[in-house]
Amino acid sequence: MTEPETLPASAARLNRTLSSASPADVIATAARSIASGRLAVVSSFGTESAVLLKYVADVDRSLPVLFLDTGWLFDETLTYRDELVRYFGLKDVRSLKPQIELIERRDPARDLWLNDTDSCCHIRKVRPLSDALGAFDGWINGRKRFHGGARANITYVETDGRLLKFNPLAALTKAALDEVFASSGAPRHPLEKMGFSSVGCMPCTSRTVAGEDTRAGRWRNSSRTECGIHRIGEPAGAGCGC
Repeated sequence: MTEPETLPASAARLNRTLSSASPADVIATAARSIASGRLAVVSSFGTESAVLLKYVADVDRSLPVLFLDTGWLFDETLTYRDELVRYFGLKDVRSLKPQIELIERRDPARDLWLNDTDSCCHIRKVRPLSDALGAFDGWINGRKRFHGGARANITYVETDGRLLKFNPLAALTKAALDEVFASSGAPRHPLEKMGFSSVGCMPCTSRTVAGEDTRAGRWRNSSRTECGIHRIGEPAGAGCGC
C-alpha cells in the first residue's frame, strides 16, 4: 500500500512540475490539485491585483476570491474592487471583516495602528483570513519576487500549516506585469496616478517617489514590511492578545 503524500512532498513535487509554468498554468494546476470548492484566491484589490485576477478569470472566474475589508481601506480601493469584479466577471468575491467584538475590545478608539501595528494587522487582517481559510485546503495569492525582502525567493507552491499556498506570479517581472495591464486593458488602481505604488490601509500607506521600491510606502519609517497574513500558519490569535 502506498503511503499518502505529505504536504511538503506535494509542494516539492508541484514545484518541480511548475518550474517553467505560466501564471495561468500554476492556477490551473492548483484547481486540479485541490478538491472542488476547497481552493480560494486572496486579493487586496491593490495596484497590481488586476494581473492575478485576470489570470484567475482566464482559468475559472467562479473561484472564491477573499478580500480583507479592514475598516481602514481607502474608498478608492473599495471602488476599484467593484470595478475589477465587473471587468473580469468574477462570480464569488467575499469580503472578510474583523470581528466586531475584537475591535471593540482591542481598538475601541481606532488608534491601535499608532502604537501596535502588529496587533492592528492581526485583528483586522490575519485573524479574519485565518478564520476564513479554515474552509479551504489551498489558496492563491499575488506575491512576486521582484518586490524583494521576504518575497525574493518565493516558490510557486509552499506549505502554510495544513494548506498549500500557490504563488502564480512569483517569477513575474515589473515589465511583464505592466504588459499584462496593457494587453488586457485592465483598469489601474485610481491611487496609482497619485503616487501610490502599493496600497494597503490608509494610516500605514504613503506615496513613493521615483527610485524607491514598490512597497516603500507601506509602514514607512518602520522595520515592518508585511502585514502578517503570510505567517497564518501560526495559531489563530497568536501574538495579539486576542
